[in-house]
Amino acid sequence: MGSRNKTRYVVLLGDGMADRPLKELGGKTPLQAARTINMDKLASQGEAGSVRTIPEGFHPGSDIANLSIMGYDPKRYYSGRAPLEAASMDIRLKDNDVAYRCNLVTLKFSKDKKNAVMEDYSAGHIETEEARILINDLNGYLNKDDISFYPGVSYRHLMLWKAGEVKAECIPPHDITGKEIGDYLPVGSGEEVLKELMIKSADFLHAHPINKERINRGLRPANSIWLWGQGKRPTMPTFKEKYGIEGALISAVDLTKGIGIYAGFRIINVIGATGYLDTNYTGKAEAAIEALNDVDFVYLHVEAPDEAGHSGNYKDKIKAIEDFDGLVVGHVMKGLEGRFKDYRVLLLPDHATPIKVKTHTDEPVPFVIYNSRIKINNEGVTFDESILKRKDIAVFEEGYKLMDYFIKGK
Repeated sequence: MGSRNKTRYVVLLGDGMADRPLKELGGKTPLQAARTINMDKLASQGEAGSVRTIPEGFHPGSDIANLSIMGYDPKRYYSGRAPLEAASMDIRLKDNDVAYRCNLVTLKFSKDKKNAVMEDYSAGHIETEEARILINDLNGYLNKDDISFYPGVSYRHLMLWKAGEVKAECIPPHDITGKEIGDYLPVGSGEEVLKELMIKSADFLHAHPINKERINRGLRPANSIWLWGQGKRPTMPTFKEKYGIEGALISAVDLTKGIGIYAGFRIINVIGATGYLDTNYTGKAEAAIEALNDVDFVYLHVEAPDEAGHSGNYKDKIKAIEDFDGLVVGHVMKGLEGRFKDYRVLLLPDHATPIKVKTHTDEPVPFVIYNSRIKINNEGVTFDESILKRKDIAVFEEGYKLMDYFIKGK
């Protein structure tokens, strides 16, 4: 049981919360249009700043951004997205193994079946149980001595290629929503194998009873896989080795949990945490407060704003931001105030996921550090992108240095 007087550290991360001004919102961003009483309170009493979580030359993925925010320089430690997810799924990679992210997607085919458009990178956010059956059946159909498939959550799954190729250029499916896929198929070393697997998967999944039933129910079929985000097992120090404190991580997403596993965090799984708009926000907040009885650091990640950004639905994004503010930020702050004297809170998105482009972008994002022992009077400051235009803020061009500052104060 931890001491009440010991400093506690909490990261509250709304994935993809940042955005760009929208005409539909009168020139405001979803973060500016949302009612965010709790986040605004932290901004008015904490230290506001700007952080670039995506180093120059890196794709603006959540893997890169969260690695940076946890204090790890992606230039040193990033080896690919899929191996991080593999760790969360308890898939052990050998040194020469390559893991690929395997999305179940919905492709809209032309009448002659020669062309296809990426209609939905998530196959309508397919339910996990249906997806598990599809991936397991697909594994039986496509399985080779060196290639196997592993079911994950909803549309997010993995392919393991033993002693496989890692250098093909593979585009994330959420980057090409509404576009013909022909120009975005894998290119480079191993492309023939990857393309063959994707084509064969479409043939198999098109005829699968689950997809026929989904179509009858008015749902989008998971009629193909999409392979991307490949990499080998990373090597990195634990968070305790870096900062001398034990940590825990709460997320519904295998990617974030995988980074946490490599960082040595205790992974806390919350019932009803879906990674979508219906996630168990309150359960996550309560789990965070309880965890602080045993550890000094908690990283609480909420995926919902990012999913709304990918869908291009600003109303859903505003709702996700408001739920994050009220059910997570407000709940956590109330719990901290009632139990602990000395605590710091880092509030931020990992990257922007603008409604208009429906994918991640690499511009800096706002952050706030709240210190229970040092109240700052930032009257009028609200937690949104307007922070980035202020001249009186802390600026971190190298995102991984923000964690050093948060923990060590320097």
